[in-house]
Amino acid sequence: MPDSVMVPETEEAQPQPSEAAPPEPARPEEGDLSAGEAEPEESELDRAKAELEQARAECADLEDRRRRSQADFENVRKRLQRDKEEQARYAAFETIKSLLPIVDDFERALAAECADAKFREGVELIHRRIFDVFSRAGLREVSQHEMFDSNLHYAVDRAPATEDQQDNQILSVYQKGYFFKDRLMRESMVKVAVKD
Repeated sequence: MPDSVMVPETEEAQPQPSEAAPPEPARPEEGDLSAGEAEPEESELDRAKAELEQARAECADLEDRRRRSQADFENVRKRLQRDKEEQARYAAFETIKSLLPIVDDFERALAAECADAKFREGVELIHRRIFDVFSRAGLREVSQHEMFDSNLHYAVDRAPATEDQQDNQILSVYQKGYFFKDRLMRESMVKVAVKD
């Protein structure tokens, strides 16, 4: 007998179970959700809506505060600009006011008797030039009304009114008053008639 090769008998390959993922649970249809499962999703949605509303309210509040701050800033900027313009407009106010007594002295000198005509002419020229400079800067005299006005005049003397004079009529001016641009710089000092 010929030598025969013996092939060991092997077990036939057994099919191995495949390593597959566990089967997915069946997805419920939209209408199959139970009440217990729907609640968490609705509460999360409600929380998200509440947070959104709160964020919107905070945003509106911040926008309101921003607008108010911007308006305050604009008001301050305008006020500072007005103050700056006013300061420039009235920069010479105090200087001219401090020099008014010199103008008063010149007027008293001109009212006094002077024997030397040339000297008087020189004093008038100096007075006129000083007053012209002040006028160009914005100085003007308070108009001398017939009647006393407490906004423009300061009564330093009173005298009984005669029959042809009215009560509070200005009898004489001791010192002229002046405006600087549209502001009263100094009131006129006057003598006033008073009826008893």
